[in-house]
Amino acid sequence: MSKLMKKVHADVWSGRTDHLENRASFRYHQVVKQIELDTATSPSTTCAIIGFECEEGVHRNNGRLGAAQAPDALRSELAKLPWKLSESKQLVDVGNLTCQGNQLEQAQQQLGHVVADVLTKNMTPIILGGGHETAYGHYLGVRQHIGNEASLGIINIDAHFDLRPYDEQPSSGTMFKQILEQDANCGYFVAGIQRYGNTQELFDRADALGVIYEYEENMQIGHMDKLTSALEAFIKQHDTILLTLCTDVLNAAFAPGVSAPSPFGLDPAIVRSIIRTVTSHEKTLSFDISEVNPVLDENNRTVKLGAYLVNEAITSFLGGHIYGASS
Repeated sequence: MSKLMKKVHADVWSGRTDHLENRASFRYHQVVKQIELDTATSPSTTCAIIGFECEEGVHRNNGRLGAAQAPDALRSELAKLPWKLSESKQLVDVGNLTCQGNQLEQAQQQLGHVVADVLTKNMTPIILGGGHETAYGHYLGVRQHIGNEASLGIINIDAHFDLRPYDEQPSSGTMFKQILEQDANCGYFVAGIQRYGNTQELFDRADALGVIYEYEENMQIGHMDKLTSALEAFIKQHDTILLTLCTDVLNAAFAPGVSAPSPFGLDPAIVRSIIRTVTSHEKTLSFDISEVNPVLDENNRTVKLGAYLVNEAITSFLGGHIYGASS
């Protein structure tokens, strides 16, 4: 294991075993392989799980703490899900990166290096945060991999813009302002914006920075054609796409275990549809999920939903998804 990474305890990847040899009976815990990233090779189509145990950004943003516990909690629920892909599609786990004390900026830089390393090895990063400051480290890794000249499109499924000032210090509410002001070759699309979850100043800033956004109130099951067309147009404009999910975008009835729950948030089916649309596109390199908070959860509902959404991304990236394909 890289000196940056902490190996996941074996008990995390465990669950019911119906058969030891019949792959049609396998679950995630039977196929995932914990690997040393420094020596890893990727002969097959592979997704690589990276844990980011960090909530210093949430702390700085005066949010409710607990998201640092999410990576292993998500793994534990993911472990139980059926694995419906062929042997040519693989899942590996490179471990957890932990933020030491209040050293957020260093942790984000380290996450960026790990993400870039995974991409260089031709694997697809699946990052389990942590606070949504995870997205900045995710961005750093993708940008390092694709170079400064490539056009990068960030698609964020979120109730909030996260465009707050970072003059004093970065936090979980500043990442996209940091990116847009520092990176001229980056575009930003947010799906799920809460009209009353962001101040007018943030809307004005989003408009000034050229942010494309869709209100949650316009995103209804059965009426996704407009959003899908907007996403496809945005993807077409960029060389590479990064997808990030802040789970506070979900309706609090489905996802109570987040730092900032949303009473008027999205139905999980809508979020699933966006994930499928974006991750099925060849330009999309990676995915992260953030702000799942096991400490604040009720009966593990948010963690389990988060794991199901991660499964959507993994299955779509590996090409066995929407129509129930087995390979």
